[in-house]
Amino acid sequence: MAADPILLVAGTWLGAASGVLAVLTIAGFLARWGIRFRLVGITSFTALLALSCLAFSVSYNPRVSVPGAIQVPVVFDNGTDLVIAAAPADLAAEAVAPTLDQVARNLRGGGRGSGGEVRVRLRRVEAVEAGLARPLVLAETTRDLAARSPGDAA
Repeated sequence: MAADPILLVAGTWLGAASGVLAVLTIAGFLARWGIRFRLVGITSFTALLALSCLAFSVSYNPRVSVPGAIQVPVVFDNGTDLVIAAAPADLAAEAVAPTLDQVARNLRGGGRGSGGEVRVRLRRVEAVEAGLARPLVLAETTRDLAARSPGDAA
């Protein structure tokens, strides 16, 4: 997993700052400074920021980009086993398969109760007549979220 270097450095510096603030807070309590209770809040907030930056930098996964694919919005996701993405009207036929593959690879598995299998559809809405339209499924694939391959997002 790739760690975001900026967040990793920021988390390290914020951790060092919270350590210095913790020493200052202890000194404030021993010397009975008037600001000692504010230092508790500042120290705990800085420590929380440091932990958040470090956790996010370790867990961050960049989106997968497939050559020949375009970015399409996901218009329906039932949270278990079906995801539908909307293709633009001018999508070229040779871009359908890479675009569908890109949408499937960028799915996240957390929270899905489907046992790992997700159907991914790429569809476009066609006008049948004035005021009436119907969805046209361009392509469909199944993604097994339990089996990960190299380059896939988590």
